[in-house]
Amino acid sequence: MNIFKHLKIIFLSCLVFSCGSNSGHKKSDFTIKTNTEKGSISNNKHLILSVDNKKGHIINSISFLLDGKKIEKNTDLTHFKLGKHTIEATVSFNGEKQTVNTTVTILNSKVPKIFKYKIINEYPHDITSYTQGLEFFNNNLYESTGQYKESKLRQVNYKTGEVIKNIDLADEYFGEGITILNDKIYQLTWQKGVGFVYDVNTFDKLSSFKYGNSKEGWGFCNNKNVLYKSDGTEKIWLLNPETLIEQEYIQVYTNKGKIVGINELEWVDGKIYANRYQKDGVAILNPKNGGVIGVIDFTPLKKMVTQHDGLDVLNGIAYNPKTKTLFVTGKRWDKLFEVEIIE
Repeated sequence: MNIFKHLKIIFLSCLVFSCGSNSGHKKSDFTIKTNTEKGSISNNKHLILSVDNKKGHIINSISFLLDGKKIEKNTDLTHFKLGKHTIEATVSFNGEKQTVNTTVTILNSKVPKIFKYKIINEYPHDITSYTQGLEFFNNNLYESTGQYKESKLRQVNYKTGEVIKNIDLADEYFGEGITILNDKIYQLTWQKGVGFVYDVNTFDKLSSFKYGNSKEGWGFCNNKNVLYKSDGTEKIWLLNPETLIEQEYIQVYTNKGKIVGINELEWVDGKIYANRYQKDGVAILNPKNGGVIGVIDFTPLKKMVTQHDGLDVLNGIAYNPKTKTLFVTGKRWDKLFEVEIIE
């Protein structure tokens, strides 16, 4: 009986060892070599690719893909999106094929400019509003606010602070960014994975939509053809305004690295203005590649509002095409500032 148990243990040990030794994938005979520096490269350079042929195979062909799209072994990065990308190489040799991959990070070649601002006007703002989204439409100001059991959607008279129209969100929703297109208001919620669509004139709820890979809802804006949605990371997702499906994304990067916590968004003359969560500033972004063009430090504005226990950071960016000025406020600020951006 003891001999049987001993043989059984030996058998099981061999089985486990055997399973373990074959559980992994076959190690590739090739690795991808790049001209990046610690995996990063500026977008004003050429990405040069090759493979390290460890076993000296006779190679018939090599093809390279960047995020699934074919590229050459010497590729100009000028028109590529910034951020982290997957490079895949397929090597054909001796009637066989092996595929290997690596990642590269494309950085912006330009250092962000420092923009200044001039205060044009100051208007009253509801000190109880935890502002998440702000947008002008036909010279009317619309606002979305957050916090559970406090979230709402409003139309306000920006000059007086008077609430013209208001609806409260259900208690389980934390309101986030808004954008307006084709007489519809699109409003995000934070962690429920759902957004709402309203009639801009009546505030009647028309429909809802679910997020895709973005998980959370933070900021929202549009360029009349595409909706841009932030999720609190470095990514800004591009949504089809008809289907509200996430089609692709850009990543917010400087010449040094990624910028996370991207929050409220506003489309201004072909650029995206974005503030970073817990920061009292705004970044000006290139919507084609995610590059940070410039930054505006609005820190002094926070000192110009009533100081109280509930006072929080800058949040809320709205561009008024009629006045060609920017309007900014913050969470539980009692002022709305109209500013002119100076380059």
